[in-house]
Amino acid sequence: MIPRITMSGMPAALAGMLRPKVERLGYLGEFFQCAANQPDALRSFMQFTDDLKAALPDNLTELVALTVSAYMSNTYERHQHERLCLKLGFSKDWIHQVLSLSAEPGGALKAEELLVHQLVLTVLETNGQGAGREIEAVVEAVGPKQAIAVLLLIGRYMTHAVLVNTLSLAPPVSSPLELE
Repeated sequence: MIPRITMSGMPAALAGMLRPKVERLGYLGEFFQCAANQPDALRSFMQFTDDLKAALPDNLTELVALTVSAYMSNTYERHQHERLCLKLGFSKDWIHQVLSLSAEPGGALKAEELLVHQLVLTVLETNGQGAGREIEAVVEAVGPKQAIAVLLLIGRYMTHAVLVNTLSLAPPVSSPLELE
């Protein structure tokens, strides 16, 4: 069993980094409690996350988060990002289309969002092999800096899913979409 580490048991630097998130959410998620067994790596992971969120607009960040969490059956992360998407003003239709893993032109997703969505799905389905056409389309649409941020963010959310799924962590919040 992986020990759960509370804020008081964490090194001060890690607790300080997590405190604003915990205060905003109102809880210390089990992901952080488990990952705190590697405090330096968790701090780096959180900094990595913050850097990538700063590199991308919210719509692309949330599109990657929702797509990876849906594909990898990570309800822990999916529920949190559904809530965040609604708070950021994304429509339920937009969220549902991303979660469908098969969004099509003419729906709520913009052209560049469709390209990113297809890239994320191709990377997940093929481990990135043979994704040349998809990455080139994303580079053309959003530029190389954002394209690389998308690829790195895919890996970030895959890492979260592997930890959560392996440890069978239950979502700390319910899905706002399933409560309809």
